[in-house]
Amino acid sequence: MKRSLRPVLPALLGLGLLAGCSSSGDQSAAPAQTAQQAGEAEAAGKLDTYRQLLRIKNDEMAVSMGHDILERYPGSAAAKEVQQTLPAIEKRWKENSEKARLAGLWVYQVSPMEGGTQSTATIYTSQPSGNDRVRLVLRRHTAWGQNAFLFGGGHGFVCRGNCTVPTEVDGKRAGIKAFAPPTGEPALMIRDDKAFIAQLAKAKKISMDVTLVDGEKKETLVFEVGGFDPGKWQPLPKGKK
Repeated sequence: MKRSLRPVLPALLGLGLLAGCSSSGDQSAAPAQTAQQAGEAEAAGKLDTYRQLLRIKNDEMAVSMGHDILERYPGSAAAKEVQQTLPAIEKRWKENSEKARLAGLWVYQVSPMEGGTQSTATIYTSQPSGNDRVRLVLRRHTAWGQNAFLFGGGHGFVCRGNCTVPTEVDGKRAGIKAFAPPTGEPALMIRDDKAFIAQLAKAKKISMDVTLVDGEKKETLVFEVGGFDPGKWQPLPKGKK
């Protein structure tokens, strides 16, 4: 009597399906594993670049590369290493960038000027900005000595005789004595320039409340003076004040 093949066929088909599922699972796992390995390799390459940037002290590029690693390869060995050093590097980079910005606000010049030589250290207001900026000038002249003054556009500042300019030096109130030059320049001369410059050399920010001749407009002048470098301002010859 012939045996029926019907019970055998479903069993064989079931085995085939199981084999197919097993093969499909292996195939799908392989690309995922390959992608993970490729990601780790990329992260390792970027980590090597990050380490080189740290060695040559290129903080700006190191910070950029560090953030790229953290964002693109979170959880990787490279990201874990970057997390240990990046905060301190980023803090140092921001501090040094701010120092460079403040230093760049000052301009130092030495040039001939009416029978002598003058050395100036000049900074513009951070506020107001644009065409309304006002200069703060520290000047040493071989014939005239040392002085400090504001120089603006228009017709200058309201100051009848001696006047007191309400001033804040790093948030502390002070009164700066000043006078308008009799020759009519749009300037305001600081009476005690020596004391003012000594204050400025230790300050980060100076705000001065002035009144402009044009419309008697009230205006606050803000100078970010923290980058002043006394060594770049040429001293007077001995005997000059």
